[in-house]
Amino acid sequence: MVAIALPRSNGPLARSLSRFVGNGAAVAGLLILLPVLIAVLTYDLWWPHAPNDIDLRALNKGPSAAHWFGTDGVGRDVLARLLQGGRISLLVAGVSVAISLVIGFLVGALAAFGGRITDGSTMRLVDLAMTLPPVILLLVLASIAGTGIVPTIFVISLLSWPVLSRMVRARLLELRERDFVVAARGMGANLWHLLFRHGLPNCIDILVVYATLQIASAILLEAGLSFLGLGIPPPEASWGNMLNAARSTVVLEQYVWQWMFPGAALVLAVLAINFIGDGLRDAFDPRSDLN
Repeated sequence: MVAIALPRSNGPLARSLSRFVGNGAAVAGLLILLPVLIAVLTYDLWWPHAPNDIDLRALNKGPSAAHWFGTDGVGRDVLARLLQGGRISLLVAGVSVAISLVIGFLVGALAAFGGRITDGSTMRLVDLAMTLPPVILLLVLASIAGTGIVPTIFVISLLSWPVLSRMVRARLLELRERDFVVAARGMGANLWHLLFRHGLPNCIDILVVYATLQIASAILLEAGLSFLGLGIPPPEASWGNMLNAARSTVVLEQYVWQWMFPGAALVLAVLAINFIGDGLRDAFDPRSDLN
């Protein structure tokens, strides 16, 4: 008797990973982002200059062996401030997105599983949040909350959850009609069991993709707030307030390294994260196998 070897079918996770690896832009984004993350997290172990160390003998000096990216108007090392600014920007973006994920998932899940009255009132709240002009709301919240890392995280997290809540609600409205959820409800499962036993695992793809793309938006929001003086205040470094410090005509024309490197870091980080987010979105989409 001859045994016939049947081809093994890869699981959904393996297929998603294969689609992600096959996306050249996503892999390129990962190759760009990983060295940036390593440098940002470990720079104080290998770079001799601290972000706020002042060298009065090196005011507005261009890139050199001692200061690879030059110095600013008070003699601070631009590379050290750039890496510290990346650490702050990524911290603000990561924490604010994590908070918005929690809020967005809970609001969307409660709307889907909470019944008609809860769904209607919750969605009207989401509609109200989405109709407010984001730029004006951002400036108003920043003015009320003040400057600093914690207020900036608070402001950004409050702007990021409404779209996610709609996406989660749409997914869970379809999920709640499936047999295993109906059976769980029939056996007396409470709301929290439905949310975290059935809702959360079936929304992981939405949460991962949204978080990745939203981190890029949060980095830009933090940079914009800091550029306007409403985000991370000096002397703490962030990419936004480094650009703000270099906005004078003299600096723009004569000391280009003071704005070129922070601007390039901001653009590269956001592009890399967007490429990764697009790759994850395609990887988690089962319809990608049909293309």
